[in-house]
Amino acid sequence: MIPARALLLLFFPFAWAGGCRADETPLLRDFIGLNGHTVQFKPDLYQPIGKLVRDYHPVEWDLGPDSSKLPPFPFAKNGVDWSKVYGSWRSRGWTTDVCLMFESLPQKNWRNLEADAKAYGRAFAAAFGPSGSRRLVDSVEIGNEPGSWKDADYRKIFSALAEGIREGDPKLTIATCNLCTGPSGSYEKSVNCLADHPELYDVLNIHSYAQIENWPTWRRSYPEDPGLKKYLPDIEALCRWRDTNATGKPVWLTEFGYDSSTRQAPATGDFSKWVGVTDLQQAQWLVRSLLVFSTLPVQRAYIYFFNDEDKPMLHSSSGLTRHFQPKPSYWAVAHLQKTLGDFRFNRMVTQEGQLRVQEYKNGQGQIAWAVWSPTGKGLSSHPTLSQTPGKLVRAEPMLLQKNDDATTDATQDALGDISLTVSESPLYLFFEKN
Repeated sequence: MIPARALLLLFFPFAWAGGCRADETPLLRDFIGLNGHTVQFKPDLYQPIGKLVRDYHPVEWDLGPDSSKLPPFPFAKNGVDWSKVYGSWRSRGWTTDVCLMFESLPQKNWRNLEADAKAYGRAFAAAFGPSGSRRLVDSVEIGNEPGSWKDADYRKIFSALAEGIREGDPKLTIATCNLCTGPSGSYEKSVNCLADHPELYDVLNIHSYAQIENWPTWRRSYPEDPGLKKYLPDIEALCRWRDTNATGKPVWLTEFGYDSSTRQAPATGDFSKWVGVTDLQQAQWLVRSLLVFSTLPVQRAYIYFFNDEDKPMLHSSSGLTRHFQPKPSYWAVAHLQKTLGDFRFNRMVTQEGQLRVQEYKNGQGQIAWAVWSPTGKGLSSHPTLSQTPGKLVRAEPMLLQKNDDATTDATQDALGDISLTVSESPLYLFFEKN
């Protein structure tokens, strides 16, 4: 239990020696991203979430059975008009990151792997990059999770695609596939695959999920859980590797998320013992993950996924919407964007026991605190926050529905101390400077 009066005396500057300083961390509106998927994504529906969208772009759609023949861009060989897909996103203000999933085309189906990949990269960049007439794509990732490809083969296709993209449009940002700092695995490639070619990529990319158990439950936990061995530690490890080997290159987290379904796991099969989270937990843990990630030297964090069909299995109920109807997580992330979108992380105030407080600041110098209980046990407490940065002018609890009328009991006394109830749902406090 935390004491009734929690003195917030600790000041933690941005902790990463090689990362961004606090005044260089991104505004949350430039930090929060969302994973979509081609023609299924609804750019208008998800506008309250942010302006960064990531697309899973199957290269097989473009090249078809013959990789040596380029598609008639902006059309894919299967008929999809990318100018309409990405054009509709651009017209709604979205910044588009395209994940070129070359692994959707089986390796044996590439006629001449390196020559065809280079030609495809050149054509794609010229057709959609920021230097062309369409200007529809801002960045590309070379592969999603190409774990089935041997490291040597990934190096070949990565180099070929990257060289082609550089030739097609030097202004098009190039990101890696999902990376790890250890040996390559089933879903990630080792940084060692690219260590000798820093000139071919601009961004280091990683996926991370709060998986506390793997098969057969696939159970996930709250973001601050000290029992998680990979969620934050993997991201931190990549940032450390970057600081030593690729100084100045941004790190993007392009997948993280939580499954929440209203249905029971199937009686039989691979996911019969699958364990999801509640809709409330999904909302809380997504928002808290974004807030925690904002303290790291990571420039973007993309939520997986935009929509789901309520299937109780791994990665199948991760949407912010269910059947394109907003879940509580949709409203919670939209509220975070609306509330702190113009703010950037400034400092850690405290992270002890059942209390975590992070400070944010906007361009006008206004200060906001995000306050929550960093647990997964539904706990609440009643601390008193001292050494506050000014007069409390507004307090907003995290919203879970469109017309949520949630209130808070936060009050400030004559000494500036704030008494309040802290729960697992973040509370946002706004101050007028003394």
